[in-house]
Amino acid sequence: MKKNNLKSQYRINDQIRVREVRIVGDDIESTVMNIRDALRLAEQKGVDLVEISPNAEPPVCRLIDYSKFIYQQKKRQKEMKAKQVKIEVKEIRFGPQTDDHDYNFKLKHAQGFLSDGDKVKAYVFFRGRSILFKEQGEVLLLRFAQDLEEYGKVESMPVLEGKRMTMFIAPKKTAPKKATPVVDDDDDDDIDEAEMEEPVRKKPQQKAQKEYTGPKVEGEDWDD
Repeated sequence: MKKNNLKSQYRINDQIRVREVRIVGDDIESTVMNIRDALRLAEQKGVDLVEISPNAEPPVCRLIDYSKFIYQQKKRQKEMKAKQVKIEVKEIRFGPQTDDHDYNFKLKHAQGFLSDGDKVKAYVFFRGRSILFKEQGEVLLLRFAQDLEEYGKVESMPVLEGKRMTMFIAPKKTAPKKATPVVDDDDDDDIDEAEMEEPVRKKPQQKAQKEYTGPKVEGEDWDD
């Protein structure tokens, strides 16, 4: 079905029923010519005349092998789909009196969702008479947004709709990164190497003096 839909989008050769067209193609200068001359030129080159812009004045046609043209269109569609980013919306539910343990558990999940590029829909559900604590629910959501400021930004402030107070948080483009003390490590390495080189330079000088005076005395005894 998809292949037929793609092919039906374009008219080719004798299907093009207009008086004149603008032709384009590889190694071809864009020009306007009679449809018969355009079809004759396509036949001479062993390619098809494909109508790519029917609404233009005059319609634009491309000189290209039709099967190659369809292949290029499919490839372009696949590339466009690959570039599209699918953003999912993850829901996190609170109560107006959520304790710290449950709050931190859900906060950790929200950090993971935002790091993966998903949106977070956080809401407080008021059951029964708990609607009296709507201000407490709003404070909870604002605290939630503040704790996630390194991972996302508030897309809409808390809004009460019925028994739910909802807030949306969108992911940031870049995830937060901790600074690494690269410069300090390099400086420490340079100091250690310098400290190791100093004793190596001094030791050969001391040994050379002892070894140099000793053999001379022994050599003089042998000469006598």
